[in-house]
Amino acid sequence: FFSLYCLYMTLFSTALPEVRLTLFVGCIIILGFLTYPAKKGHVKVNSLPWYDIVLMLVGSACFFYFAINAFTLIQLATRIEPIHVIIGVIGILVLIELCRRCVGIPILCVVAALLIYTFYNQLSYNPSFFNALKNVVYKLFYTTSGVIGTPINVCFTYIVLFIIFGAFLERTGIASFFIDAANAIAGWTSGGPAKVAVISSALCGMVSGSSVGNTVTTGSVTIPMMKKTGYKPEFAGAVEAAASTGGQIMPPIMGAAAFLMAEFTGEPYGTIAMRAILPAVLYFTGIYIAVHLEAKKLGLKGIPREQLPRVRQLLPKIYLLAPLVLLVVMVSTNMYTMAFSAAIAIVAAVAVGLVNNVVEIASKSSNREDFLTFGKIIDALEGGAKGSITVAVACGVAGIISGCITVTGLASKLLSTIVSLSGGHMIIALALTML
Repeated sequence: FFSLYCLYMTLFSTALPEVRLTLFVGCIIILGFLTYPAKKGHVKVNSLPWYDIVLMLVGSACFFYFAINAFTLIQLATRIEPIHVIIGVIGILVLIELCRRCVGIPILCVVAALLIYTFYNQLSYNPSFFNALKNVVYKLFYTTSGVIGTPINVCFTYIVLFIIFGAFLERTGIASFFIDAANAIAGWTSGGPAKVAVISSALCGMVSGSSVGNTVTTGSVTIPMMKKTGYKPEFAGAVEAAASTGGQIMPPIMGAAAFLMAEFTGEPYGTIAMRAILPAVLYFTGIYIAVHLEAKKLGLKGIPREQLPRVRQLLPKIYLLAPLVLLVVMVSTNMYTMAFSAAIAIVAAVAVGLVNNVVEIASKSSNREDFLTFGKIIDALEGGAKGSITVAVACGVAGIISGCITVTGLASKLLSTIVSLSGGHMIIALALTML
């Protein structure tokens, strides 16, 4: 239902951003607390602790309250009342707790440091703590330069749809098609399974844009293959992890950062994707070479050719690439918006899945793993929703970071410091910017 809601709202909603985005974050908080426990070790099946229920309901209610009263709150501007400050504080704290559960501690350390700096900055202008709190909460919670800023807007408008699209592609057989293709290309070479892991991760990265999704999809096949060939378990895991991480920078569907780059720079997403091809190819080439050298050092052989799929057996299934080709054409030619292109590509993925069903039945194939059923469509929608949680929460917290930098004027201070330290040298400025 959440995936369908995102599809509908992105394509047809004309509501204010304050309404659309707060509803989105409220739903993400509900899904997040239903999915991620407070501590990974203490989990009971079909059981939710009372404190998770309280946090889920209270946290989502804060965002839903904003959505319902958005017009009034926009008119109030900085004249928000104490009750609004309390609602904002609770909403931000619950989002931060969910971030701890599903993203991790490092990003929260950055948030904590910036929040402390922001309060210090505000108190230096006005020693009243409540006024400082009110100003910070207003900027971070009630404006589009905080939690519901550019990162969450990009996540809701583009990223979620692409995650859902990736989930559909995985369930229409394209992921297994890529693994078979990688096997046919490199499975027989020295240390073949590890090279298959690199190539299949590069191919699957084209459709998932997610390092975790990539690892789950290809790793379940390639890691046992590598161990069977003679690689140490830790090396097999490391190859898969390193290769799958590149899925985030492999066009045409990349990770959240690519969409944010397009939004911030004003460059079309197609241009960003084109520029990413060379770095992505270099990344995977580097890992491929490392794997080859390790295989030669250990004297590892590949998989016998007779156990591998033939290229001519795979060619009849080339139609599985149709949704991906359609998406690339629509995004690169700027014929339609990215959101509309992704929605059309999702429909195309379902259509190709149904065609694949007909082909499988006609060929009397006994392999029905890639058979697209109604259950798999529901599973894809569920997978898309679950895959959106971590990205959306990270984007919401990134909005807090962005808001702190805006409120304090830290951005202009950093820029002027970089310019003065670099002394007009571009390379030095780039290195400082990277840091």
